[in-house]
Amino acid sequence: MKRILDIGQCNYDHSSITQFLKSNWDVEVDRAYGWSDAERFMADVQYDLILVNRLLDQDHTEGQQIIESLKADEKYQSIPVMMVSNYADAQEKAVQAGAVPGFGKSTLNSPETKSNVEAALNN
Repeated sequence: MKRILDIGQCNYDHSSITQFLKSNWDVEVDRAYGWSDAERFMADVQYDLILVNRLLDQDHTEGQQIIESLKADEKYQSIPVMMVSNYADAQEKAVQAGAVPGFGKSTLNSPETKSNVEAALNN
């Protein structure tokens, strides 16, 4: 079973993303509300994929900052990270920072999103 950490989603989006992931792969999805939650989870679990919302729901931290922190830390550099955003410019910045191509909530069930998640999980 693969493990996924979902950072910064609102209740509705976390539920939708989790349902999408579990209906397509044998995964367990953990939810972190912010960076401190994420660090606690990552201290105990080796994740296969990390999803980061463009703007964290609870504290409005920029997801880009979290991606940059993850990719700057040797402990997490090898874990695929995806930006969750409908904005192409946010996706591009995330990829430039070391993320793999992510997806927007509006394209959650698209073939491209399934392909991107599949590739990340098989990294």
